Amino acid sequence: MLAVILLILRHQELTAFFKTAFSINSNPQPQVTPELGSPHQLNYSQWVDILKQEANVAALKHPQHLNILAGDSISLWFPPELLPKDKNWLNQGISGETSTGLLNRLDLFDRTQPETIFVMIGINDLIRGVNDEIILNNQQKIIHHLHSVHPKAEVVVESILPHQSKDVNWQGRAKLLAIPNSRIRQLNQQLQGIAVKEGVKYINLYPLFANEQGNLRHELSSDGLHLNPNGYLVWSSALQLYNQIELEANR
Repeated sequence: MLAVILLILRHQELTAFFKTAFSINSNPQPQVTPELGSPHQLNYSQWVDILKQEANVAALKHPQHLNILAGDSISLWFPPELLPKDKNWLNQGISGETSTGLLNRLDLFDRTQPETIFVMIGINDLIRGVNDEIILNNQQKIIHHLHSVHPKAEVVVESILPHQSKDVNWQGRAKLLAIPNSRIRQLNQQLQGIAVKEGVKYINLYPLFANEQGNLRHELSSDGLHLNPNGYLVWSSALQLYNQIELEANR
């Protein structure tokens, strides 16, 4: 009961924040479950428990055109107002999530019947010093699991986003500065190769967020790592374009 109350409170806070930030009067389709909020109020196991509850609701109701966001805080904070409104969305993001953590909790939404699953993961692995081989191996395992459990779903791997380099003011600035954006670009190239090999879609978001130096554009971030409302507008546009291309291809 407490978890449900927390979900409702965080949903109200998050919705109010983004409505103010974007200054839009939208009427989005109802979400499968309430959206998540502050990543500082719950520990990891509590987050997992809440996401499990959300996924169980989706599995029970079988909403049409279900899309899933799987990833870390960047996915977690995606404003519901900006998600394509002809879909139902299940947000399975957790703040601070790694590729190993995501791999280990994919079974939370095994019983759902998604149309598309969007996966963005990896930046927290880099921050924690995980080597590229492990990240890519986990990504491949994630793809295999999703393919096996959701054979009718479209699996879409999204590139890891850049950070602002020396202009980062995030609390973990020193750790980010140890990760050159050139390494992220190389990792994304390898990730794209895996996606092609495994027969899944790949969206290269990196160029949309990078400036001429290859760093995260200042106007798209709140702290040099996480996205601000402008950043989510860019990502939202990319998803809308992807959906449009898929629609045209299936006609």
